[in-house]
Amino acid sequence: MAKKTKASDDFSLYVKRFWILVLLSILGFFLFIALTAMGVFGKLPPIAEIENPKSNLASEIITADGQVLGKFYKDNRTHADYEELSPHLINALVATEDERYYEHSAIDFKALARAIFRLGKDGGGSTISQQLAKQLFHDRALSKFERILQKVKEWIIAVRLERRFTKQEIIAMYFNQYDFLYQAVGIRSASAIYFDTSPDSLTVEQAAILVGMAKNPILYNPVRNPQNALLRRNTVYQQMIRNQMLSQESYDTLKVRPIKLTFERQSHLDGLAPYLREYLRAFMKDWVKKNPRPGGEEYNIYTDGLKIYTSVDSRMQRYAEEAVQEHFSNLQRVFFKKEKGRKFAPFHNVNQQEIDRLLEQAKRRTPRYRAMVKNDTPEDTIEAIFNTPIPMTVFSWEGDIDTVMSPMDSIRYYKYFYQTGLLSVEPQTGFIKAWVGGIDYKHFKYDHVKLGRRQVGSTFKPYVYATAIKQKHFSPCMQVPNVRTCIERGRFGLLKDWCPKNSDGKYGGIFTLKKGLANSMNTITTYLMREVGPEPVVRLVREMGVSGEIPIVPSIALGSVDASLYDMVGSYTTFANKGVYTEPIVITRIEDKNGVVLEEFTPKTNEVMSEEDAYVILDLLKGVTQGGTGTRLRSSNYNSMDNVVTGAPWGFKNPIAGKTGTTQNNSDGWFMGVVPNLITGVWAGCEDRAAHFGSTYYGQGATVALPAWALFMEKCYADPKLKVSKADFNKPENPISIDLNCKDDQDPAEEAIENVFDEVPDEFSL
Repeated sequence: MAKKTKASDDFSLYVKRFWILVLLSILGFFLFIALTAMGVFGKLPPIAEIENPKSNLASEIITADGQVLGKFYKDNRTHADYEELSPHLINALVATEDERYYEHSAIDFKALARAIFRLGKDGGGSTISQQLAKQLFHDRALSKFERILQKVKEWIIAVRLERRFTKQEIIAMYFNQYDFLYQAVGIRSASAIYFDTSPDSLTVEQAAILVGMAKNPILYNPVRNPQNALLRRNTVYQQMIRNQMLSQESYDTLKVRPIKLTFERQSHLDGLAPYLREYLRAFMKDWVKKNPRPGGEEYNIYTDGLKIYTSVDSRMQRYAEEAVQEHFSNLQRVFFKKEKGRKFAPFHNVNQQEIDRLLEQAKRRTPRYRAMVKNDTPEDTIEAIFNTPIPMTVFSWEGDIDTVMSPMDSIRYYKYFYQTGLLSVEPQTGFIKAWVGGIDYKHFKYDHVKLGRRQVGSTFKPYVYATAIKQKHFSPCMQVPNVRTCIERGRFGLLKDWCPKNSDGKYGGIFTLKKGLANSMNTITTYLMREVGPEPVVRLVREMGVSGEIPIVPSIALGSVDASLYDMVGSYTTFANKGVYTEPIVITRIEDKNGVVLEEFTPKTNEVMSEEDAYVILDLLKGVTQGGTGTRLRSSNYNSMDNVVTGAPWGFKNPIAGKTGTTQNNSDGWFMGVVPNLITGVWAGCEDRAAHFGSTYYGQGATVALPAWALFMEKCYADPKLKVSKADFNKPENPISIDLNCKDDQDPAEEAIENVFDEVPDEFSL
């Protein structure tokens, strides 16, 4: 009996110790949780941070028609509210990741017990709230103890999240935080990048693919691992059936469908208007310094989710980029053909020493050269590196080419390419509708809209005519002899006589001002400059928004002025806006992430001339496209000169005011085209002024620039939603005192003008 009693006592002792151990373990576990919550094992995020989780929100550039033109981001994340999520997305997430989501309060003890008992073979026990906690506040654990500690912290944070947010808000936060790879941070970016859609429009198939990635975005990524993604998608379907969110019939149909993506990788180089976006980046970096928060802290354009609203129309921007691609790819083909086999190609009127100097300057501007100089690389080593062939990728209009060439050869190769700038502005508001700064931002980052300053050629002539009409009240019907006109030495400070000639060297006959401008006759413009003098012209040009150095000399009449396309298009708003210059603007307002307006923008204006004078200039400029250097816009049977002009004939019937421009040796070609509610300017030329077509036949503005304008306008007119006007320009309300009804000149000499180009003569410079 004694032995039995002792055995019984021992058993009771063991049981007692067991329960004490269990109780102590439970108390220890809860003490561990309490100490963790108190921050003993590392600080937890403060409640305020949990209530307002800080995300790196991308700043968005938004077009006038409501499209996201681009983003500035550290993480490519844009917030989406719960109401903006597809029901399929919500159902797929709950069914797959947390099927008792609406029943528990952050921790699903049933799922947790299953995970412990099965050692995670049937999935973990983490709820959506716990996964959100992990996304928001933790890096990857480096040891088992750290992972245990991290898990406990996730529980604590999840409970706090559930106490402070609704179930719907937590789901939205989860989707906004998740990184789906390929810069697709958050559900809005993921929807756009993988499927070219928005979160509210996701189909059940698309939702299942994205939710399937939540288990492992690399392993189940539809781009990297499409077969794994397909299997995982079907697993999501099965979970939805299990939770009565999808019927068996639908599953049978959906499971056999292949994955369909509309995948478009996003980066700062991709998408519409890269040159404009880079301009806006520089603008915003300056803006945040001048416009801090109320407390003095600067906004961060990469993380603060600013909204930058612009005047750009995404459709017009696309049409402009398409027009540039269509015309300049074809123009380049012809240029390569014309320059093939020439010793000094693509340069003209220079010797080998001057070419070497141009290439050396270009070399010294490259990041490669600057980096080697910064690292004290010897000059002979640099020279050897630049002349040693290496594998590289170079630009071509047919797509990037992988090749082997020396860096110096690549520099010369790029000298061949015709560059361009295109800017389209609504003259009444100054709103920029399209901005194309070059042919390819990846390879040619220099912006030819705002930064580039090139000689403007005959696009300057309307300023001379405008000064004469404003000062002298000249009529477009005023007749001037087509004779070589001189401005004598001593007049306007000239050191010698200036007697520019017509580009074809032909003279004779009497021509109206309208015919003179239409055919860009240097003799007529020189006559007007002699009448008014250069100083009033420069004053007028300044009032019309053209900046930079403008010498007060008569030769400016023929375009010896460097100006940006931005300034030139802006100045022409004066003619189309009843004599009022309207500064081009692209940003209309800036908001913070909560929609609070931080600044609104309006253009500067300046009343430069009377409405009547502006209308007279428009009437003159219409002559350019009716019978002058821009006549090919009207032609319906135009031969496209070795297919230089893509898409010709155009056969425009509507009134168009315009002006071509061609500078000395065909280095620069321009076309300024005006209809009542849109002004579009195009510049074309190579990086170096010595690189160009060898003849005006190909190198004139009417060939290198005008076709891009025509292609752009064709596309705009084909889209009636844009409402680009085909009407004539509105006449002033008051009667016009200047005679505009010119009789057709009958002088046979005018026949010779038929093929006159607006090339600047050799006497261009004083």
